[in-house]
Amino acid sequence: MKSFRKELWFEIKGRRAFQNITEQVEDCLRESAIREGLCLVNAMHITASIFINDDESGLHNDFEVWLEGLAPEKPYSRYRHNRAEDNADAHLKRTIMGREVVVAVTNGKLDFGPWEQIFYGEFDGNRRKRVLVKIIGE
Repeated sequence: MKSFRKELWFEIKGRRAFQNITEQVEDCLRESAIREGLCLVNAMHITASIFINDDESGLHNDFEVWLEGLAPEKPYSRYRHNRAEDNADAHLKRTIMGREVVVAVTNGKLDFGPWEQIFYGEFDGNRRKRVLVKIIGE
């Protein structure tokens, strides 16, 4: 069995955003030369997320509104964590949206269902963060 590891780096301008990273992950798969196996993609920061969904702007807006309703950024005083920082909401949003995804690799391709894409979700931006891509297989 072969193993491949690569880090992708992102610096989102602004506090929150969703970025489609499917092409970067597909580039990693090609570089790995693995044809059958599994591809793990995970955020290496506790205020960022990796998830799979549709690349549709209305849906992304719905995510933003929904997450802000569940864990509003302000007032900062609402969260005990914010006694030292101002990003408690980002930690909660990451927990809701998830840390990682695993996608099957079949015939050298990510084995997606219809409309599925991989996204990086940023909830406390304006600094560099990394995503790990780990692929195992043959």
